[in-house]
Amino acid sequence: MKILVINAGSSSLKYQLIETDTEAVIAKGVCERIGLDGSRLTHTGKQRVTIDAAMPTHTEAIKLVLDALVSSEHGVISSMSEIAAVGHRVVHSGEDFTDSALITPESLKLIEANCDIAPLHNPPNVMGIKACREVMPDAPMVAVFDTSFHSTMPDYAYMYGIDYNDYKSYKVRKYGFHGTSHAYVSGRASALIGTDKIKTVVCHLGNGASVSAVKNGKCQDTSMGLTPLEGLIMGTRCGDIDAAAIEYLMSKKNMDIHQITAYLNKQCGVYGVSGVSSDFRDLEYAASKGNARANLALDMFSYRVKKYVGSYAAVMGGLDCLVFTGGIGEHTPRVRKSVCADMEYMGLKLDEKKNENPPRDTEIEISAKDSKVKVFIIPTNEELYIARETLKHKDD
Repeated sequence: MKILVINAGSSSLKYQLIETDTEAVIAKGVCERIGLDGSRLTHTGKQRVTIDAAMPTHTEAIKLVLDALVSSEHGVISSMSEIAAVGHRVVHSGEDFTDSALITPESLKLIEANCDIAPLHNPPNVMGIKACREVMPDAPMVAVFDTSFHSTMPDYAYMYGIDYNDYKSYKVRKYGFHGTSHAYVSGRASALIGTDKIKTVVCHLGNGASVSAVKNGKCQDTSMGLTPLEGLIMGTRCGDIDAAAIEYLMSKKNMDIHQITAYLNKQCGVYGVSGVSSDFRDLEYAASKGNARANLALDMFSYRVKKYVGSYAAVMGGLDCLVFTGGIGEHTPRVRKSVCADMEYMGLKLDEKKNENPPRDTEIEISAKDSKVKVFIIPTNEELYIARETLKHKDD
């Protein structure tokens, strides 16, 4: 059975066609610059092709994707009828969904209503859904939410210390993100250990970064909040900050609320601290050449991750498994070493040799033989998780 996975952004649309029997990716690609001049589709099927074509809206983008999938030259299916269902990544579920959901007129209205709390992400997700429904009206479609994995958090973990009536009126609370990654990776950790009755901390570390506490397969807490701005210091996001510091910065920099929000999301993080880059490869190179600010940014990032690992071990009553995933988590030994340093009191010991040069794109244990806590590198696969969820819910 073939599942089409769609990840729609405001001016882009990524996709994968996955054969669920083997879980193999049989085609993938991206439409870029939707609604802009110079739009194009890069498709990999039988071969890799780039197609320059006008895409005024997401509807034209979807049509191009489907044409590429059935093309006699570079396609991989004979007709659209081979696509059993479509899985859509949707960023925010609000409090309306605690699981993936079949897309119906009613569920789509709820997704649209949550655009208020995810104004950058949910609107393009909705555009992708509507475009697909226009082109593929008979195919079942499933929304797979970034936030729903975190819906098992207890109220004392997700609530902010604001007036309770404001929480009820405006739904201001912690929701968490990267849920498809945290769900996939924690599931793989359980499979590697042989049980889901474990206490796991997942460190999804990329340009956007988050940490989650997963106990017995259920999320107990996560670092991102109402938006992806809360939590770890990230590539360009500031992470945790005193709310009063924001007002102070607004005054000193003569910024309005929209300007300060853009500043905190796009000009801060390790990029703002280092003055070099948001790319950790650039930071490591600069630090090796004696750049003190790049070194500071790396230390700040690792320190924040370490704090979350320790606090989540505390709330779960211990730690059985620590997992690194994402571009930084998988490919930056310095960060993993710093996070795991001085954790022997929790029974965690890193095998430094395995940590330094692990094989790429491979699940591997990097803890020492006498470590009581398992430490893994597990490459994430959010598209596969979305395909699995789509298969599970397409007949709901």
